[in-house]
Amino acid sequence: MSEQEQFVHREDAFSVAVRAGKRTYFFDVKHSKNNDYFLTITESKRIFESEGKFNYEKHKIFLYREDFQKFFDGFKETLAFIEKNAPAESNTQSDSTSETKPDSKESFSDVDFDDLQVK
Repeated sequence: MSEQEQFVHREDAFSVAVRAGKRTYFFDVKHSKNNDYFLTITESKRIFESEGKFNYEKHKIFLYREDFQKFFDGFKETLAFIEKNAPAESNTQSDSTSETKPDSKESFSDVDFDDLQVK
């Protein structure tokens, strides 16, 4: 494999950015060395420092194909718990919703794991 072909395989195969208040979530599908896919989920938040300067705080999760289904099942179970047990909406806004507060769950970006061909 040429150097140029190796570079092409390291680029993102698919990428989605989801803006949510002060945070942005990036879902990036990348090629692994064995030419399979893996997913990186990145949370990026702008942090203001002294003198008006800002920086970005980032957190990443690497998710490999063999773990997709277990991750997805745990995620669905967690969302179901929240939907069933969440307290009634209050008038206060948390940090994650301070810029935009959704009126309903339909206003959230729809992330479809089926696009990753989870088996």
